[in-house]
Amino acid sequence: MFDPAQLAALSAVLRTGSFDRAAQLLHVTQSAVSQRLRQLEEQVGTSLVVRSQPCRATEAGERLFRHAEEVRLLEQGVRRDLGLTSTGVEESGGWPSLRIAVNADSLATWFLPAMAEVGGVLFDLVIDDQDHSADWLKRGEVRAAVSGSAKPVQGCDCRPLGALRYLATASPDFILRWFGDEPVTAGRLAQVPVITFNAKDRLQTRWAEQTLGVPTTGPSHWLPSSHAFVDAAVAGLGWGMNPEKLAEAALADGRLQELVAGKPLDVPLYWHVSRSVVDALRPLTDAVIKAARDALRPLG
Repeated sequence: MFDPAQLAALSAVLRTGSFDRAAQLLHVTQSAVSQRLRQLEEQVGTSLVVRSQPCRATEAGERLFRHAEEVRLLEQGVRRDLGLTSTGVEESGGWPSLRIAVNADSLATWFLPAMAEVGGVLFDLVIDDQDHSADWLKRGEVRAAVSGSAKPVQGCDCRPLGALRYLATASPDFILRWFGDEPVTAGRLAQVPVITFNAKDRLQTRWAEQTLGVPTTGPSHWLPSSHAFVDAAVAGLGWGMNPEKLAEAALADGRLQELVAGKPLDVPLYWHVSRSVVDALRPLTDAVIKAARDALRPLG
């Protein structure tokens, strides 16, 4: 068994990045934090924290930190089920930290309202492509994920959320300059500048294959920002797949146009949550499903 005070010291150091701030969070002295962490390291027989600026976890420290935060989530769930009220940020180290993998476009369009519905937890978000976010669950590095995969990760429950609609958009001047009055063809698209989020982003090629039958795109700008992606298309840097919700204002006032009218790309999304904390995360799961229902299109 691990001492709760020692686990709290480890969590506080890794969450705040320093022994001094950890001591402030726990309302103890810095020497007390150091002593508790040293005792924990002696118990497990290895170093748990790299004493750098900021402090960071060793591999063993990261594993024990995830365990400590999971225990805190489970304790919070038990208190909720028993109707025991919490007094906010408690002396044992504050709210538990919950690490979730989510794609950038979901975060920019609909996921934040779900987070705001849930109190008593600190969010630690990992941003990754929807086709890769479930990998974080497979490695045990997060407890839940918004993913494009309908196949449940081993040891996890999977719930359908809906489809995030994307539109192939560009500025009117860009379309006139590169296509004129000609239709968009695969051959022409292979010559036209495109905007890509990062190396994992396949939305542009998926749209080209769905619409034109060939997964082709031209020379690419790399731009890992959902909102800047829209701005870059408006500025005429290239064409790209923008979430309908983010592009709707620019489409409405004519700053953006669809590359091919009436040819959206709907990307299915699913909520995966580790069964070890499925009950503890029930309020978040309910909030995620509600936010998705309000913002996403029905699957199928």
